[in-house]
Amino acid sequence: MRPGFFVLADPMDEPSSMLWGLDPIFSAFARLYVKDILQMRESSQVPGIYFYNSHPIYKVDVLGTVVYKREREDFFIYGVDDGTGVINCMCWKTDQWTEEGNPGKSETKSTDGAQGGFNPVTEMNRLRRAQQSRCRLEIGELLRVRGPVQTFRQQREIKASTYYKVNDPVMALQIEWMMEVPQLYRQCYDKPLQLQPNATGAISCLSQATDIIKGFIKEKALTRFRPYDVLDLLQPLVSSRPKPASTNQEPVAGPSACQQLRQLLKEALQLLQDEGTVFRKLKSQDEVYHVTEQDKDLLIAVKDVIRADSKREKYAEKGCHILHILSAVRQRYSPNVSKAAMELVLKSLEDNSDIICTSDNHYTMF
Repeated sequence: MRPGFFVLADPMDEPSSMLWGLDPIFSAFARLYVKDILQMRESSQVPGIYFYNSHPIYKVDVLGTVVYKREREDFFIYGVDDGTGVINCMCWKTDQWTEEGNPGKSETKSTDGAQGGFNPVTEMNRLRRAQQSRCRLEIGELLRVRGPVQTFRQQREIKASTYYKVNDPVMALQIEWMMEVPQLYRQCYDKPLQLQPNATGAISCLSQATDIIKGFIKEKALTRFRPYDVLDLLQPLVSSRPKPASTNQEPVAGPSACQQLRQLLKEALQLLQDEGTVFRKLKSQDEVYHVTEQDKDLLIAVKDVIRADSKREKYAEKGCHILHILSAVRQRYSPNVSKAAMELVLKSLEDNSDIICTSDNHYTMF
């Protein structure tokens, strides 16, 4: 281990969400074996984040053989086998699929108008067909898929952001993949997460404060609270802060313990708002924080917006986009609902099968 770093003692230890961005694997598509993707444990802090050997992971890169397929109107479900296991991959169809039946007619008409010359419509139709052929796979063909990992109805799956058929007749790409992945495991994934102590020391107190408030909310099943309800809970954090080492310099007056406590509470509440865990319905002198996932009025408002607007012709096919839902809820319920809070609400409703995600960030009633 390099000097100036510390390693999590137990691989089961989960680092604070404040530190995840310090791990370069977190922002990359991790090339993990399917077996490890299926066995990763989900974060207790943020749903949708998983841990492999203390590394936070939410998006992966997989190459494997299609062993089964299901087609729906808006998406494909491919079962991908990389030799270690099989995982479902949800692959959404693009808008080009809706024009699948039209290229022939367009090509005939356009050919008449441009005999023997370059015709952009014809070339676009050829390009569209070529792209569709790379996205429609049969059993036994090779598929590469990238996207976030999610758990749907107690089954782990990949929600593809990019996917395509891989033509590899002499298995050159598969051999290269099989050589690179074990090397990544040795150099990155199997090494425990290392963090600089000064990085953790600067935010550990704030992280503990947010964890204490979250624990209090969960224990008491709160739907709303005021700052003074949780102020005393943070007192031990201020009391246990290490004092600076004594020097020969004259002592300088610093903030009092009460001021430190209030500042810590202010920063913790702001962080919880940024995460979407809480929000203020009305900004007034009486600070009342609503717990996002426990606010029944907010959940009802979101469902009412989706139910009503999904019937409109504009949103009938794909459903309502998250930004449209957010804008409507801000007008009807509270202008202070953040996008992060809306994402938590939509995920909660989707997990309860009240709504369904029809495509990336589009929702309609189940």
